[in-house]
Amino acid sequence: MNGTPGRPGTGLRIDQLITSGTFSLDGGTWDVDNNVWIVGNDAECLVIDPAHDAAAIAAAVAGRKVKAILLTHGHDDHIAAVGEFRSLVGAPVYLHRDDWMLWDRVFPGTEPDHRIDDGDSFDVAGAGLVALHTPGHSPGSVSFHLAGEGTVFTGDTLFQGGPGATGRSFSDFPAIIESIRARLLTLPADTVVRTGHGDSTTIGAEAPQLQEWLARGH
Repeated sequence: MNGTPGRPGTGLRIDQLITSGTFSLDGGTWDVDNNVWIVGNDAECLVIDPAHDAAAIAAAVAGRKVKAILLTHGHDDHIAAVGEFRSLVGAPVYLHRDDWMLWDRVFPGTEPDHRIDDGDSFDVAGAGLVALHTPGHSPGSVSFHLAGEGTVFTGDTLFQGGPGATGRSFSDFPAIIESIRARLLTLPADTVVRTGHGDSTTIGAEAPQLQEWLARGH
């Protein structure tokens, strides 16, 4: 597990755990590695997208109080382990309402504990993550902006090198481009982009590529 200290004096840190499993949609299944993000201090934390390996993520939490489980979207590689992880740590699950139909495919007849709305704030260790509704990869995709630490957790909306995939069911290329343009590229250029898969990047590194992405299409 990799950890990044917060700004001096905050006591906050951001831990990254990479877990491996599969993603299935539209009749296909692919092997994937997912980034799991744990934001907090030695006493409490928030967990973003606890994917694939609930026991390993619970071990990384290391007894801290998990205030909430935040889901960037409802694809099964991001949520299939959430039921077990929720049982292990006793924390509520949050997911944007527009992705609850994806949740129902994994956990039929059940619902997340709470919906996420644009602008919702989640507090931990004296810091606040603000939810930005960034649809396109899925209708309910959400990014979480941690302004005090100069970072944003984008799930599968923005990666190093471009937008997340939009070639499968429930996705929309014009929507993801507008989400990135209006909600993410407007953040400070030095904002660190912590993604759902792969390496982190910055807003400043990605912003100049917008026209290239438009020309490339999905």
